[in-house]
Formats: sequence, C-alpha cells, structure tokens
Amino acid sequence: MTQSSTSATTGTGVRPYGTWPSPVSAALVAGKTVSLSDVRVDGRDIYWIEGRPAEGGRRVLVRARAGQVEDVTPAPFDVGTRVHEYGGGAYAVCQGIIAFSNRRDGSLWLVEGGTPRCLSTGAGLWYADLTFSPDGRFLFCVREDHRAEDEEPAAAIVVLDCTATVDPAFNGGTPLVMGPDFLSSPRPSPDGRYMAWIEWDHPAMPWDATRLRVATLLQEGDDPPRLAAPWSAAGDDAQMESVIEPCWDAAGRLLALSDRSGWWNLYRFDTTSSPPVALAPMEAEIGQPHWVFGLRSYVPLADGSILAMVINDGDTRMVSIRDGVVTPLDLGHPSGCPVPVERDGFAWLDAPPDNAAAVVRGQPGHAPQVLRRATELPLAAADIARPAPIHFPLPGGEGTGHAFFYAPANARYRGPDGEKPPLVVVAHGGPTGRANPAFSFKVQWWTSRGFAVVDVNYGGSTGFGRAYRQRLERQWGVVDVDDCIAACQYLATTGQVDPARIVIRGSSAGGLTVLLALARSSLFAAGTSLYGVTDLRALAQDTHKFESRYLDTLVGPYPADEATYLARSPITQVADIRVPVLFLQGLDDRVVPPAQARSMVAALRGRGVPCALYEFEGEGHGFRQEATIRQAWELELAFYQQVLRLPVSPALRVALIADPQPSHA
Repeated sequence: MTQSSTSATTGTGVRPYGTWPSPVSAALVAGKTVSLSDVRVDGRDIYWIEGRPAEGGRRVLVRARAGQVEDVTPAPFDVGTRVHEYGGGAYAVCQGIIAFSNRRDGSLWLVEGGTPRCLSTGAGLWYADLTFSPDGRFLFCVREDHRAEDEEPAAAIVVLDCTATVDPAFNGGTPLVMGPDFLSSPRPSPDGRYMAWIEWDHPAMPWDATRLRVATLLQEGDDPPRLAAPWSAAGDDAQMESVIEPCWDAAGRLLALSDRSGWWNLYRFDTTSSPPVALAPMEAEIGQPHWVFGLRSYVPLADGSILAMVINDGDTRMVSIRDGVVTPLDLGHPSGCPVPVERDGFAWLDAPPDNAAAVVRGQPGHAPQVLRRATELPLAAADIARPAPIHFPLPGGEGTGHAFFYAPANARYRGPDGEKPPLVVVAHGGPTGRANPAFSFKVQWWTSRGFAVVDVNYGGSTGFGRAYRQRLERQWGVVDVDDCIAACQYLATTGQVDPARIVIRGSSAGGLTVLLALARSSLFAAGTSLYGVTDLRALAQDTHKFESRYLDTLVGPYPADEATYLARSPITQVADIRVPVLFLQGLDDRVVPPAQARSMVAALRGRGVPCALYEFEGEGHGFRQEATIRQAWELELAFYQQVLRLPVSPALRVALIADPQPSHA
C-alpha cells in the first residue's frame, strides 16, 4: 500500500468519510489564494503575474527588486490577453522597459520607470506573445484582428517602435508575417539578424502539425524591421510533426522542440539544408501543449548547457543537457522551466505536491527563497493528500492507463473501520491537457473532507508521447470516458474506494466526459459539469477561431460527420442519464456559451432527472471572482453530500428541481 493510501488513517477522531470538518475553507480557496504565472527575469529583477480573486480576478504584474516586492501595474489595468481566448505572453521586459497588454480592451502599454504610456489602443486588435528586440527598441507581437465582424480574426506577427511618437489610436503595428491561420513565438536572434516563428493552419492544432519558419531580419535607418528570404526549418507537409518553442542560444544557434520521434524532444537547426540534430533523445516529453502563448520548457544557459523540464509518467523533473549528456538537477517542482537571474541562480514558479505554488529564487540542491506564495496554508502535513501514480488496464487490452490517486487525509479525523471512502473522479479539460501532481484545491478540498480523488490522464493527455495523445483522434467521447470508467473499476476492485459512492466532475472538455460517463455507466452516483460541452454540433459552429476546427481531429469534419457529432453529444444521451447533475456556468463564456448548459438542463428536467444550473455574471471560461469561486465550491460539496445522503447545511442545499429556469448567482 502506498504512503498516500495510509494517510486515510492518520486522524484520531472517527467520522464517516465525506463528513470531516476541513481546514480547507471556501474563504481560503476563493479569497486568500492568488494565482501565480509567467515568471520572467530582467537582469536581477524578477517579474510575475498575480491573479487576485479579491479584486474581481484582476491580473497584476509584480516585481521583486533588491529585496522589495511591488506592483508594477496599478488598478484598473488587468495584465492579460484574449488572443486564442486563452491568452499568454501578455508582457515582456527588457533593460527595465516593460510592455504589457491590458486584457479589458486589448490595448498595449509601456512602462519606462513611471506612469504607463499607451502604445496601441487596441480597437479590435489584440496582442500576445510580446517579445522585445535585443536592443529593446522594437516590440514584436502576435496580433489578432477582430475588426471584421463576419470573418475569422486574422493573425499576423507585427512590430511596433517603442521609441516613436505615434498616435496610439492608429498604431496597430507593422505586419511582418501574414497569411497562415495561426502564428506564435516571434523570436529574434541575439544579434538581431534573424527571426524565427511558428505557424500552422486549420484544421491542425499546434500539437498536431506546425511549421518552424526563419527569415532574415532587416532594418534600414529609422524604418521598422522587415523580413527577407524566409525558409522552413521544420514541419513541411510531408511529415506531420509538432514543432514548438523556438529559441536562440547565446551562440546564435536555433533550437526548438519537435515530436518527430514520437516525443517532444530538443533539436538544433544548423542550416537550411542540414537535418535537425537531436540534442538528447529520450522517451519523455520536453514540451507542453500550446494552449497559451509564452510557454517555456527549456532555457539555454550562458555556459553552453541547456536547462530543461522533462515530463515522464505525468510527473516533472529538471535536467541539464550538455553534449548529449543528461544530468538530473534538484530544482524543486517547476511548472515552467526556471530562468537564470544575473549572478544569482534561477527564478521559477514552484508547484510542489504538498504546498501552495510560489514564485521562488534559488540554486540547485538548496532550499529556494520564496518571493510570493499563492497562499499560506493553515494545514498540518497530515492534512495534505499526496499523489500516488496508478496504472490500470485499459479496455480491450489497449495497454496501460495513467492517473494520480489521492486517499483522504485529515490530521484530526479518520474513517470508520471497514468503511471505504467515496470517490471524486476528475476529468481534466482540454481534452489535450494533463493531470499533474502539483498541489491543487480541486483535490485537497475533497480529500480533507474524507473523499478520495482520482485525477485521470485519459487517452489524449500530454506527457506520455504522441501515440498516447493520438488515442483520442476521432475518439473524443469514447476513449476519455472508457479510461475514466476503467480507473474507477481498478480502484473499486482493489478495495480502495466505495464502488457505490462514486461521483465525477470536469470542466470545459472534461464536462463532456462527465456527462457521457453518466450516460454510459451505472458506476456514478452524480456528476458536475463546469462550463462543459453538451452539444458538439453547437461547439463546431459557435466557438472561437483557435478551436473552431479542433473537432476535425477529435470527432471528424463537420458537417460531413454530423452523425458522429450527434452520437457523441451529451444532449442526445439524455435518456441514458438517470442520476443528478450539477451545472456551473459563466454568462460571458465565449468558448462554451451558456446556451449549451441551458439546453442540457431543459432536456434533463423534461425527463424528470434532478439537476441544477447556476450561472455567474461576469465570468467567462473559468471562474476568477472571489464570490463565484466560493459559491461554486460550496454548491458542489453540498450537491455531493445530498446525493450521497451525508449531512449538509440547510443553507447550502442545492435546488435539484424540474423548474426550467436557471439559478442566477
């Protein structure tokens, strides 16, 4: 039995599973916890973005300088971008000059030691993947043009002069690259002579097939730079490969990640005619799915080595690569590759399994200095459930499935002898994403109350190679559901959970998995869909550009394969769902609009299935506001306690009724 499994017996008081008083309160999760992301370094200054639920989810750029931590962007600025809807790469810094995108209106701003100065007002133009030229004069961006209402937004890589006096209302940047459906990662070489970037076209997603392009970067006088003689370094039509994260080392050599071997590995691209050179071949992933801009899985260092973040069996480790030799490094639990701080080690976002995430600075083998922690946990070590990797047989002898299992953990309580805990199954979003072992309230909220949790890396998840990712091709709504069911059967058969008390939850794509699992299996007592997909046809016709052809790979081309879309849509499986369902939905969601949840609820209530829909004003695809986060967690807990006949506060009971009107939060 694993250490995680024995943690269920650490408490002293005996109470039924699922009823333990928990130190993980809604106030802790919602109001006292900030989100941390996008750590960057400029000399000795360390920057990151904080998302603050207590400020309505506003994202603030924060800097650590000379021992002081301070906000860089004042209210009401919200540092972020909606390019591809998921954003990323919303700021850049070079020699003390900061550029950032204001998410609320798409405008671009510069900070040069004082009050932010507007560089572009946006006006239908959104910017992401901000990158300075080596001298800091020019800003390269991916621009998404939303000014034509009846057309897809057009992608371009543009350059803006940070020193010129221009009218921000008419400064949309000078286009350098146009034509491909999608563009990312404009990366100038250290000497400013070349530019590399990534491009791809419908119906591919960036983890399916991309092209690595390079061009000469020319500048004449005071004119903006332009590109000349572009060529493809990788990703031609003859070979389907995902090339991502281009980067130049200090010697001016181009590096990038490619999955041409079946795994995202690191390659060097020497000339236009030579094949790329694999720097450290391994059956593990150096790379992550390009859902957001600005991902960083490796960093070339000044001494010629390369620091890389390797994902193996769903877990992450840090290594140094030099001359083909891979050396493990003790650098905590980075969620993105650490970056060097001038004369002072590295900075990174640390995401351990037993504490809240933190921005830290440190050296290999030494305890890092914490600059900012997402929250201070009022938890004893025995309150925290640790992940145990589990492997289970897949249906039809297809191989091995992967998941992280968490046994209940509470320093003060344990379950009655002979009783097995109820199980919360987590289906991650994406579906091209992954469950990872970092500390998460989506797990600890449940385990501290006496629930077990299994976070499933179903087929299609990343971190297990291209072949495992491709298990979901044309099989979304089948493989993911089967794998979640198989994980539950394994845990029930091995006696780790109560098979009569299993519930399943998922957000976005995971919501579709939840609803189909309820329709297909009698294992589940209830399910929760957070802004989940209910009608694949509507998703194919009414979603944003980035995912508008995603379903071609996951389901099939639409409308040619409409029959498959119908068969895989939860809205057509209502007759097979007989257990209660909870829906939580943002009213401003453009990825999965509210109409999807409403139609599903109406259909379920029409058949007398108990369900509830709670809609939240001002929330999009994912919840950011303190009041929303607090209410969502409390509602879901009360919902499971009701369904499993556990004690629940009357004030928190969920109205599981046949009323066709949604509840507005």
